[in-house]
Amino acid sequence: MSTNPQVPNNLNIVPFVSVDHMMKIVGKIGMEQILKGIADYIEVDFKRWQLFDKTSRVASHSEKGVIELMPTSDGELYGFKYVNGHPKNMKEGLQTVTAFGVLSSVDTGYPILFSEMTILTALRTAATSVMAAKYLARKNSSCMAIIGNGAQSEFQALAFQSMLGINKLRLYDIDPIATRKCSDNLKGQGFEITLCKSAKEAAQGADIITTETADKLCATILTDDMVTEGVHINAVGGDCPGKTELAREILLRSAIFVEYAPQTRIEGEIQQLEENYPVNELWQVIRGEHVGRENNQQITLFDSVGFAIEDFSALRYIRDQLDKPGMSDMYEKLDMIADPDDPRDLYGMVLRSGGMSKVA
Repeated sequence: MSTNPQVPNNLNIVPFVSVDHMMKIVGKIGMEQILKGIADYIEVDFKRWQLFDKTSRVASHSEKGVIELMPTSDGELYGFKYVNGHPKNMKEGLQTVTAFGVLSSVDTGYPILFSEMTILTALRTAATSVMAAKYLARKNSSCMAIIGNGAQSEFQALAFQSMLGINKLRLYDIDPIATRKCSDNLKGQGFEITLCKSAKEAAQGADIITTETADKLCATILTDDMVTEGVHINAVGGDCPGKTELAREILLRSAIFVEYAPQTRIEGEIQQLEENYPVNELWQVIRGEHVGRENNQQITLFDSVGFAIEDFSALRYIRDQLDKPGMSDMYEKLDMIADPDDPRDLYGMVLRSGGMSKVA
């Protein structure tokens, strides 16, 4: 625990970052800085890859969507995220993805942070995407196509602008209202924006193609003819069994990079390939154990499904920000852990509280 007096030192009081707090944190730190900060934390943790517990997320699937738990630990801290994915929610005016997360001390088992992670997941997904592209995209890339202009699109655009210098966007969504929303939200941010009438049009001339559609089905958002030499594909939307975005032929032409292969083979684009088809794990590239992009003609693919270490990194980043001066109003204090005078006398604490009386 931090010794900074702004963060509760009482182990029974847990900082809680609500949605309102998270928006204030983004506003105070700034979107560019928070994206860079989370990306840096993820990169540091990927370099420590071998320290972490690694498991595919625990998923409960239904016809309506999926609910998942994503746990990991580095031996000192333990973190998990609860997240859902319900594409049908959008038609009902609800979020497709919602999430919350917990960070705990391995030493005591006590939680040290509760946080919303609907906004934070969007931030960490964009941060992970651009961290991967730093190693995989061509240097001096300037134009990105974003196919699927939903809740994640603006975060992706701003991350790639701030860290890779992307200044041209080609936007497409099957719903023109979503494309207009994305374009309007990014006005004044320094982009040259082109609204496209098809995925094929959007991909034309792009150095990087980001796909982030929501439908839970095996779709072909990108066909083989849309992908030219040297393109980096940031495939974000395929993230559960039976949900893909790319034609299989594209995968066969690409150098494929993933977060955690056992999970991605179940949930990612590579579920279309044979079980032992060779792929590269991104941490190996970051540690210098495997080459990333080999030349300017190579097609690279980051088959991103999201992995627990990224959420751990994002929670760790937020927790560290609460230690800094001026952050005392960026969380509230939750009385989460019972604290009897005698750890063995939990019942006695309840009895003496006055909330109940002894049986006569």
